[in-house]
Amino acid sequence: MANVSVQASFKLNTGEIVDMKTTMAEGTETELLTSTDYAVSAVSIGQFADGKVITQIIQPPTAPNGISYAYVDRRGEILMVIPVTVAGIQNEPLTPCRSFALQAGDTIRIMASTSSSRLFSYNVITNTGVQAIFTGTPAGAANTALTHIKSGQGLGASLTGQTIIQHFATSIDGSKLDSGGGVYILNDKGLPVGGLAATNPSKLQTQKSMMGGAGIFLNFVARVTTNA
Repeated sequence: MANVSVQASFKLNTGEIVDMKTTMAEGTETELLTSTDYAVSAVSIGQFADGKVITQIIQPPTAPNGISYAYVDRRGEILMVIPVTVAGIQNEPLTPCRSFALQAGDTIRIMASTSSSRLFSYNVITNTGVQAIFTGTPAGAANTALTHIKSGQGLGASLTGQTIIQHFATSIDGSKLDSGGGVYILNDKGLPVGGLAATNPSKLQTQKSMMGGAGIFLNFVARVTTNA
């Protein structure tokens, strides 16, 4: 695993552009800081833009080999998920998944990956405003239950009583994915009630979808099935 340069760019409600760039180790979740190309020092997004609002994602978080997920962290919780892509694959600027004023202490966390990492990332937004990321690493022909990156809990335990209204997923597995090309939401009987095809960020910029969501109850599972 290499140390790679991860970049992103955001527009604020003040008209400013925040250029961000940090060298980080692949496979280790790391904070993305402001670039010293346009700032005196590398600092957290919350410190740099305290009280301001991200209105546009000009460049989603990008890494040269692979990238699994990104999010805004506030006091150890996921405040906003952020679509990602591999450098050079960007399609167009994006609207943020939430409108909020940044606070000192807010950070952007990134999981840069190797080009061969099979880490599957499932990002969801619910009807109550909760945003969450569930991950798992398939190995061979098997079923992989995804778990929350913060709590380690499954989908049902994390989001009981809520409805997924938007979501996006990343994976490099492509034709190895037998669960609808991505992830299925299984109910307590093990039957699919929702799902989403995954995007390979080395081929296409990730974008959120409003299709395939579902109401979530206890014992529901986000499951990825692979054939190899």
